[in-house]
Amino acid sequence: MKTVTYNGLTFKPFITSDQIAKRVGEIAAEITEAFRGRNPLIVCVLNGAFPFASDLFMNLDCDAQIAFVRLQSYAGTESSGEVRQVVGLTESVKGRPVVVVEDIIDTGRTMAKFLADLRAEEPAEIKVATLLFKPDALIEKLTPDYVGFTIPSKFIIGYGLDLDGQARNLKDIYVLNQES
Repeated sequence: MKTVTYNGLTFKPFITSDQIAKRVGEIAAEITEAFRGRNPLIVCVLNGAFPFASDLFMNLDCDAQIAFVRLQSYAGTESSGEVRQVVGLTESVKGRPVVVVEDIIDTGRTMAKFLADLRAEEPAEIKVATLLFKPDALIEKLTPDYVGFTIPSKFIIGYGLDLDGQARNLKDIYVLNQES
């Protein structure tokens, strides 16, 4: 894998598409086992979680449905500290098991706010699956149920993660090269 450049910033390879595919398959197997016969609603947090949610959903070996929400808390490489719901959940979650699928949890603010809103809708159960988890950046008290990779507090792009809307379509995940 080679380095890539966006907005004058250079990123180096961090997690390969093969590593991602293997881990997504493992998480799908765990979710399948936990929710077989219960028809969970998989809630994908757009835009970043779309590739992860799609691959995860296609690897489930149980009945499930998928829905989408769009939350926004980033501007450039920094969290704004505010969470906005740009597209809200339209499906009823009352009495249903729900698995929220996120691309990355760092401060946890976005997920904590969304989970509080979701709990008010009275689902039977809520689990959180995140591809990437940055425990060193965590501000909210939050522990994801399914974690793809635990990573350090560095800025990353690829496989759904972006820099001002760019780089989401990279198959691999790249980390900001601090030497550039």
